[in-house]
Amino acid sequence: MPRRWIVLLKVVVWALCLSPVTLLAWKATHDELGANPLSEVTLATGHWTLYLLLTSLAISPLRKITGINWLIRFRRLIGLFAFFYGCLHLTTYLWFDKFFDLHEIVKDIYKRPFITAGMTAWTLMLPLALTSTAASIRWLGGKRWQTVHRLVYASAIAGVVHFWWLVKRDLTRPEMMAAILTLLLGVRVVDHFLANRRIQPTAVSQNGD
Repeated sequence: MPRRWIVLLKVVVWALCLSPVTLLAWKATHDELGANPLSEVTLATGHWTLYLLLTSLAISPLRKITGINWLIRFRRLIGLFAFFYGCLHLTTYLWFDKFFDLHEIVKDIYKRPFITAGMTAWTLMLPLALTSTAASIRWLGGKRWQTVHRLVYASAIAGVVHFWWLVKRDLTRPEMMAAILTLLLGVRVVDHFLANRRIQPTAVSQNGD
């Protein structure tokens, strides 16, 4: 794909990823956040963290299935936007819900499992965001960098668990997210298994020679 089209698509992705926070800002300035603004902002930022995280995880399988290699150029950008919304989600909780009261925050983490899961998800995302640059790949080395970035799977699992435990009644949305995540992880497990199956006969053949 020509570079100018990649640039144009990146602009579109930026605009789409910024649209939820832009809408929240508009609602806040126009007093349209409803009867419980804190809940509205917390849920919206949490939902978009998971939406974008799952989208970033879907890019590699889609690339293999479709053969559209330029999709990979958007994985890091979408992943960073997932972290951005995760930071907004966490800040909303720390600032507007707990007012940075460390004692209350620690008590919440200890007593409420869904808070523990959410904190775990964000903590696992942090090293991914900090090592998202090309310089980090050179500094860590390719294999170590890949090992660090496998934390994204644990982060996504913790994020879905956080959402599942948070919801008390209608589990439709967390169930859908859990199903999508299971599919995405399952595709990777199968792909890894098939790759090993292809490698083993080659190794046996070489040893036989």
